[in-house]
Amino acid sequence: MNPLLALLPPLAAIPFILFFGERHKNLRELSIFIAGFVLLAINISIYQDYLEHQNVTSGSLNIFQGLTLELYAEPIGILFALLASFLWVVTTLYSIGYMRGHHERYQTRFYICFAVAIASVMAAAYAGNLLTLFIAYEAITLSTYPLVTHEGTEQAKRAGRIYLGLLMGGSIALLLPAIIAIWWLTGTLDFVAGGIIPADLMNPMWMTVLLALIVFGTGKAALMPFHSWLPNAMVAPTPVSALLHAVAVVKTGVFLILKVIVYIFGFNTLQQTGAASSLVTVAAITILLSSMIAMTKDNLKARLAYSTISQLAYIVLAALLANSVAVKGAGLHIITHAFGKITLFFCAGAIMVALHKKMISEFDGIGKQMPYTMAAFFIAALSIIGLPPLAGVWSKLAISEGAMVANEIWVVGVLMLSSLLNIAYLLPIPIRAFFAKSSEPNQATEIREAPLTCLMAIAITMLGCLVFFFWPGPVLGLLALVR
Repeated sequence: MNPLLALLPPLAAIPFILFFGERHKNLRELSIFIAGFVLLAINISIYQDYLEHQNVTSGSLNIFQGLTLELYAEPIGILFALLASFLWVVTTLYSIGYMRGHHERYQTRFYICFAVAIASVMAAAYAGNLLTLFIAYEAITLSTYPLVTHEGTEQAKRAGRIYLGLLMGGSIALLLPAIIAIWWLTGTLDFVAGGIIPADLMNPMWMTVLLALIVFGTGKAALMPFHSWLPNAMVAPTPVSALLHAVAVVKTGVFLILKVIVYIFGFNTLQQTGAASSLVTVAAITILLSSMIAMTKDNLKARLAYSTISQLAYIVLAALLANSVAVKGAGLHIITHAFGKITLFFCAGAIMVALHKKMISEFDGIGKQMPYTMAAFFIAALSIIGLPPLAGVWSKLAISEGAMVANEIWVVGVLMLSSLLNIAYLLPIPIRAFFAKSSEPNQATEIREAPLTCLMAIAITMLGCLVFFFWPGPVLGLLALVR
């Protein structure tokens, strides 16, 4: 199946979203569900075609000598496309309850921008070369900017300026020059198994500089010190936070870095030149420092934002280890973190809708009012920490194994310390909710959960944390085909 078809369902939904608008909300959301399920079916078909060893490509559009726009399917992209399309459906389900329950304005605009963002994610997932991926990357930034500024307040506008400034500024000032340099040095930007940059093309120092331009220029990966846009963007509605953290934005960032390391630099070049070694240290520092900052945040979404920065650095670090075992761990962590973190953000939004609380210090005793939500939060937190029987344990083990293959044993210690920090900033939240005495003596104890659609979405993503522990085979099988 032609990967170009994956762009059509979200774009085709936009006229229907506009037509039904605020007058026919149910029909508006029904059109999004239909588009979402069609998109998921297309991605499943592409996955099946790839497994049958078909050449799944859109063909190419020549722009300039050696520069083309092209979509094609490969294992990492297929995995990302399946994840994003599935979570689009689930996030839409959640958004119905949240946006209506919280009486959000501009809901039609929200759904339109979301659809454009998902279409851009599909273009990024199936990008056949670095030029196509860069254009899709920028389209995601532009389409999600109105979502970040959705509230229209001065705080939201400021967050939007930081968002655009760091993401587009970084990509234009750092990432784009690196892409131009790669094209000038090699004559191509195509993704090729084994990479297109030979180890003897430049000395190790300049190879490190080139890789650093890509890693730091990909601001969506939120590697320190290019991370501040992420906590600032938490001013947006919770479904947008879920989009940023699990469905589209940050995952596109780490996905870009992963694809560049695998298909542009290649494992052999990075291993022979040692170009990634200093950047591994930067990723490790980001893992630990952002976790420490998370412990200081009383605002739940802010704490989860810094948690995301730490977890993204896991993926960047694994990619920089430059071996197939670590890359398998990176790909698996994209999946496990997505399901765990989107569940946590869904729970944060549910608390906001039902109890109008966002500070952790206000959560004493709320487990009696929101038992389902806080139980789901607890399960997702255990997955992020990396404890069985939840999916997060497999990706952390795979990354640790990749570190040992790369002879970077100290990285295993960083991951172990990070897991302890995960415990320190995540588990006190459900413990406080279930076991602390309420700070409000007259607080009612009747169940006050969020709307049903919110709870359904939370249940689906929470189950994902369990399913991928007992059934990681399809993901691992697909990642085993990465060369």
